[in-house]
Amino acid sequence: MKLLKKLIALIGILFVILIAYLSFNALNFESKQIKVAALDAPQIDKAAIQNFSKALQIKTVSPENLADFDSLEFQKFATFVSDTYPLMDSLLEKKMFNSFSHLYHWKGTDPSLKPVVMMGHLDVVPVIEKNLPEWKVAPFGGEIKNDTIWGRGAIDDKVGVIGIMEAVELLLKKGYTPKRSFYFAFGHDEEIGGRQGAVAMATYLKEKGVKAEFVVDEGGVIADGLVPDITKEVALIGTAEKGYLTLNLAVKIEGGHSSMPGKETAIDVMSTAIAKLKNNPLPAKITVPLEGFMNYLGPEMPFINKMIFANKGLLEPFVLNLYEKSPSGNALIRTTTSPTIFNSGIKDNIIPQRANATVNFRVLPETTIEDVIAHVKNVVADDRITLTKGSTAAEASKLSRTDSFGFSTLNKTILELYPEVLVSPNLVVGATDSRHFRDISDDIYRFSPIHLNNDTKKSFHGLNERLAVEDFYDSIRFYIQFIKNSDQQNN
Repeated sequence: MKLLKKLIALIGILFVILIAYLSFNALNFESKQIKVAALDAPQIDKAAIQNFSKALQIKTVSPENLADFDSLEFQKFATFVSDTYPLMDSLLEKKMFNSFSHLYHWKGTDPSLKPVVMMGHLDVVPVIEKNLPEWKVAPFGGEIKNDTIWGRGAIDDKVGVIGIMEAVELLLKKGYTPKRSFYFAFGHDEEIGGRQGAVAMATYLKEKGVKAEFVVDEGGVIADGLVPDITKEVALIGTAEKGYLTLNLAVKIEGGHSSMPGKETAIDVMSTAIAKLKNNPLPAKITVPLEGFMNYLGPEMPFINKMIFANKGLLEPFVLNLYEKSPSGNALIRTTTSPTIFNSGIKDNIIPQRANATVNFRVLPETTIEDVIAHVKNVVADDRITLTKGSTAAEASKLSRTDSFGFSTLNKTILELYPEVLVSPNLVVGATDSRHFRDISDDIYRFSPIHLNNDTKKSFHGLNERLAVEDFYDSIRFYIQFIKNSDQQNN
């Protein structure tokens, strides 16, 4: 009995020590948020929103089938840019790539300063015809209604392209001359991999020997209500992005008449393989980008959450369990597995000989494409199924620093325009054109100065894509100030 009491007492003491240790770490988990003086927001000419509306009316769609590519619409966009932004078009050095991607060079006065690359893409995803009745406005109408502008590309990513162009044109009108050189790279095929646009522009810059201080592209946003247990808006700066891999699975087995099915059909085999992949995902883990996210936002959370993030090494299984509960959280901690296409059969009374499936993976940093392929082969464990890689595959990006001039410039500019937000590094789960610029700079950041909430985040690539008019005006203000802040000596 005495031994039992001693054991209970020992457990109690160890528990108290553990709680004390966890609490000590939480209390010493210091905030990484900086203080910056807010700027008075300059007035933006109302003509800017009309320019944005015109841009949204141009159907610069990147189709899956290149035979459906409408070059006339992309030429129309190029003409629109030349007519609408004549100073940028004439005073900056401009080069076109594969007819429709735009690269501008704004030459600075101090060649000792490395250039900055700012990116966006002018192409948009198609609008599914059968979904047209569910759109509240015409998807390519560029309609302004209730202080909101509607249309495909309003979020992804004509706001970036037009926001930067409006900012540069305004600075040129005021006679601004940068000390640091700037490159503005606007691709025309980001939605289908960027091979004709971003890849060509990055190759050109590499061949010229351009080494940028940093690169900024789309990817992060100002999240409104999207970060659990954070009541403030959070500006998420992507410091890394996941890799991209599509695998095509195929199987061929003797078919026949549906009245005499064999023990196993092609559909059975492929369905089993897909079920195995879904039931056996790649392992979850805390990567360096996610660790940065926790370090920046953990101190701003309620005490229990703060304690968990302050002790993430010790409590890793608990942290991973928390993230696994939601699709967005799960995407941050593992390479995701998404079957997207399944094809087999042509008639209801014929057992097909073939079944094909397409599975898309978004690959975590610190995991390679070969790791994913090995995992798939091991899980499927069926030699009858062949695997082939899709045409678009990319390893996860390198991690960009948070102690760099680029990150601090973004951080400062965000807080000058949005003084109440929290700022955090983040892992971008989608793919951007910036991944093609990995040889141009060691530091690539992904951030668009627009707000997204649970409602609007569903609209890009979906129905009723839209953006608050004030968000568009703020994007111009942001890019003006960002260019000025970037145009400094790197300390």
